[in-house]
Amino acid sequence: MPKSYPIFEVQEALDQEDMGSKEKFWYLPEGETTKWLFKYPREDTGEHWAEKVAAEVANGLGTPHGGVELAVFEGRRGSVTESFVSEGEELVHGNQVLGGTLRMYDTKVKRGQSDHTFENIWLALERFFIQPKTIEKAKLHFAAYVVLDAVIGNTDRHHENWGILRDRKGTRWTGVLAPSFDHASSLGRELSDEQRNRFITEGRVGGYADRGRGGIYWFSGDTYGRSPLELARLAAQAHPDAFRPAINKLKRLDEDSLRGIMDRMPENWMSTSAQSFAIQLMCHNVERILRFAE
Repeated sequence: MPKSYPIFEVQEALDQEDMGSKEKFWYLPEGETTKWLFKYPREDTGEHWAEKVAAEVANGLGTPHGGVELAVFEGRRGSVTESFVSEGEELVHGNQVLGGTLRMYDTKVKRGQSDHTFENIWLALERFFIQPKTIEKAKLHFAAYVVLDAVIGNTDRHHENWGILRDRKGTRWTGVLAPSFDHASSLGRELSDEQRNRFITEGRVGGYADRGRGGIYWFSGDTYGRSPLELARLAAQAHPDAFRPAINKLKRLDEDSLRGIMDRMPENWMSTSAQSFAIQLMCHNVERILRFAE
């Protein structure tokens, strides 16, 4: 049997984190200088294991992301994410980037911001970074995040769930697209085992993937964001050069590699049904992405 993922024992909370809808806090592991963010899963969800599985999938794809581990605090299970903001840096969230580069973008809308379109994000990256090489790098990284979201079915890429790391160098600012973070809303984490089994036995896992409503819109004014899978299809067709590298990496992700990720989950942290559903969902999504990229 492969070695199970470690479980962090969190001893003491430091600072409450107010951003987002989930209960969470920062803490500092003994002997370390980097803070970690502990997040509780919402009741009756697998948001904690979804974060961990998503991080391992990102590892397999070589997609930059925040490090994630399983964790326990005062007897409650959750996940911890390592801070990727170094001393002297600041994280400029997507709504701030869009508000600073696009006229009339409302940064205060929390949900249902239909101006949070893929093309507006693309334009904001061009205006924020200016230099052609840094623009290209940012676009390649963002395309990788869209592909990762499509694989895991992450529906929560709203405008505060991506950002740019900015650092002042003398009299000028430099910046890079931040690692991908906050993948809890993925892999069917909200389903019961009964629902998962029904999707599997009825052959409707693909239908579940198609119905997801994501945090990025295609047209401004749309009622809902496109599903992660549909967004990847549209964006890859519109910008094939930016998406080709990330899509080519999907060939590394087969059923055996996904099963290997699940086999390391500690006992009783993720049900057999949850694992089977997540594997089928990701296999379906990878196949679809590779097919429409041909």
